[in-house]
Amino acid sequence: MENIRNFSIIAHIDHGKSTLADRLIQECGAIDERKMSDQVMDTMEIERERGITIKAQSVRLTYKRDGKEYILNLIDTPGHVDFSYEVSRSLASSEGALLVVDASQGVEAQTIANVYIALENDLELIPVINKIDLPAADPDRVKEDIENTIGLDCTDALEVSAKTGQGIRELLDAIVDRIPPPKGDPAAPTKALIYDSWFDNYLGALALVRVFDGTIRKGEKVLIMGTGKSHEVLDLMYPHPINPQETEELKTGEIGIVVLGLKNIKDVQVGDTITDANNPTSEPIAGFEEAKPFVFAGLYPIDTDRFEELREALDKLKLNDAAISYEPETSTALGFGFRVGFLGLLHMEVVKERLEREFGLELIATAPTVTYRVQKRDGSIVEIQNPSQLPPPQEIEAIYEPYVRATIIVPSQFLGNVIQLVNERRGVQQKMEYITEDRVLLEYEIPMNEIVMDFYDKLKTVTKGYASFDYELSGYREGDLVKLDIRVAGEVVDALSVIVPREKAQAKGRDLVKKMKELVPRQLFEVAIQASIGNKIIARETVSALRKNVTAKCYGGDITRKRKLLERQKEGKKRMKSIGKVQLPQEAFLSVLKID
Repeated sequence: MENIRNFSIIAHIDHGKSTLADRLIQECGAIDERKMSDQVMDTMEIERERGITIKAQSVRLTYKRDGKEYILNLIDTPGHVDFSYEVSRSLASSEGALLVVDASQGVEAQTIANVYIALENDLELIPVINKIDLPAADPDRVKEDIENTIGLDCTDALEVSAKTGQGIRELLDAIVDRIPPPKGDPAAPTKALIYDSWFDNYLGALALVRVFDGTIRKGEKVLIMGTGKSHEVLDLMYPHPINPQETEELKTGEIGIVVLGLKNIKDVQVGDTITDANNPTSEPIAGFEEAKPFVFAGLYPIDTDRFEELREALDKLKLNDAAISYEPETSTALGFGFRVGFLGLLHMEVVKERLEREFGLELIATAPTVTYRVQKRDGSIVEIQNPSQLPPPQEIEAIYEPYVRATIIVPSQFLGNVIQLVNERRGVQQKMEYITEDRVLLEYEIPMNEIVMDFYDKLKTVTKGYASFDYELSGYREGDLVKLDIRVAGEVVDALSVIVPREKAQAKGRDLVKKMKELVPRQLFEVAIQASIGNKIIARETVSALRKNVTAKCYGGDITRKRKLLERQKEGKKRMKSIGKVQLPQEAFLSVLKID
């Protein structure tokens, strides 16, 4: 155990975590040079395309120094705010963390959030200034930045370039010297935390564990404490992005993959404790919180016969991404589907894309909403995640909406733009301070409904990409909110309903029907698109009818002949309007996301 080091890499998005992990792997010779590729820890296609880490990945490295061999268990974590749950899970299994900060950009909002998670887990933090090879790099300013913003001593901060490999050997020495070895009792009953899991088509559900006490051996019976079921350990492996290495046992302090041959994926839950079935530990590992979804959206298969396939796909994805939650729901417009909970809008995009790519599904996603608390006149309080669940207005006493505490770091030249944007989104300023001469830290209380749509994109636009943003839920407050319905040809399309502040309802309704008019295909009859609050219509647009030229065959002759044909067409159209059904394209549902 003295020679084991378990550590994570934490940083803001795009500060070079994955490249730094590549250099550490290369320096330790864990992957053959010819098999090495950029961002080798990012195994998903979508991660490489977007250039972001979505899943925390682990690798076991061997580092030799002064005749001793050290085992380094590295966990590369995501940097985007929507995947902070992956970060918290990884830090719960580590003794230390490398805090990577870009030498040209300095401390960003997510850096601060990740540091707080690390400090809560009582980890040893090593500040690492990355990208020192860039012309704009200013390591001294960044060290001062870290000391002022986070309060972390940067006297021994390491300066590295993950791109060129400069300073990597010194970083490995610092990991060995400064990160403490794991604690634990090898003689105590086995206690291991499942901190990640995924589904393998050949091996079934796999659990990635950190052993805190005792030993897990191949062939022995283990008990999963959350389910109360016993299973035989079929295989044990050390994690590796290309070829995991088999082992006979996992000792105290080690990280490894446990193969139990489970086909029912609900038997392996992230955060559960594995122990010896014959000599179980008395208490499971505590302090591991489940992810709380903030954003909810409906996912429906375009082909309604594939509902069961979507259920199976979500089951398998849940094993790989413990932060999603889902339950079946029906919509009159879209049929059978699932109400799925996400940690944010990027998380929602990624999950939808993974379902479509990995499981070959075609899906429609409804507009994302947050969880509201509704106090009814009879005193009861109900939580709703879908506008269609809102009780009738006469039964509602008050609606409470979730607020977040948002941290924004922005160059001072864009300060006015950011303040204007946040004020438009009903934000209340809590704090404003200059970190350096030209960088400002803002703290705001903002309704979550205002940031879940496109706030991050707008923030990047008004600051030319220089602002960084992070948020955490801060509680519920009463709001003057109404349900805005969209009616197409007189029928309410429940999948397009949204909950909005009363003062914004008129403008939002007008924008929405205007957008819908462009998207709804023309029919042989006139189609009315209306926005309404209850039974009151607040906006309307009309999609004009397609008209067949019935008089084309009339060459001259009496005008009454043409009139007769036109009258007959008019009668037919009246009849059509009463029985006509309008097909809505997928873009119509996505248009709800794009309206300001």
